[in-house]
Amino acid sequence: MGPVSTRYAVIGDVGGHAGALRAELARLGVPDEGRGPIPDGLVVVQVGDLVHRGPESEEVVRQVDGYLRRQPGRWVQLIGNHEAQYVRPATFQWPTPLDPAAADRVRAWWREGLMVPAAVLAPDVLVTHAGVTAPFWRAVLGAPRTADEIAEALAALARADDPALFRAGAMLQGREPDPRAGPLWAAAASELVPSWAGTPLPVDQVHGHSSAYDWGSGSWRLAPELVPHAHLDADARHVTIELAGGRIVGVDPDHGATAHPHWRAWERTAPGPDTG
Repeated sequence: MGPVSTRYAVIGDVGGHAGALRAELARLGVPDEGRGPIPDGLVVVQVGDLVHRGPESEEVVRQVDGYLRRQPGRWVQLIGNHEAQYVRPATFQWPTPLDPAAADRVRAWWREGLMVPAAVLAPDVLVTHAGVTAPFWRAVLGAPRTADEIAEALAALARADDPALFRAGAMLQGREPDPRAGPLWAAAASELVPSWAGTPLPVDQVHGHSSAYDWGSGSWRLAPELVPHAHLDADARHVTIELAGGRIVGVDPDHGATAHPHWRAWERTAPGPDTG
């Protein structure tokens, strides 16, 4: 029969907007207006920060819990800094936290390995919540060369409950940029992208959490010398930075208290094993 392709859809930060999530799932082919099962051939990777900001966090958690329980191979859930508030001592206080049942579900995902720090898309694309900086890759992970090796090193940190995985940087309470901010917290414009300016990327990266472009003001957050390396997809709200060795793709749609009406998942189709 030949190789069977898998379509990957990387969904950026949902931020408690169940309607926006369902609309995007429907566009991707999920039946029942985005409430039904994920169809064959599609794998959804959600970058974390499912919750907070919008008014429907508990509804989002319930729907994702259904996918993780019934279709774990079709939905890959990454941990974001907002989910981390429920699995470790909180580093910041959100004014409208999850209700106890939803918080328990998030904790169960982490405890049972249903929520993870990284995913790998064939052939060699690493997906994390905020991205892996060059100093973190080198000093904390030991400079692994493939996406699988990086993901396994991050999984080992998670199993050990290593605080390096959760290390915050510039985005927490106005801190100064920290090049070794972890993959739940690295700020795209000030920590992630600049850290790779002098080091070839070992793999392509896709991340959420923050954007190198300020969609509200229509201006770059990057240092001027990095802007020529950047490209916008305004309809999808994606930012791609082309650097030596690969690219960094940001997919955070920057939802606030209301969801932005125009955004899309980042999609990639990869061949599977030959079935003939």
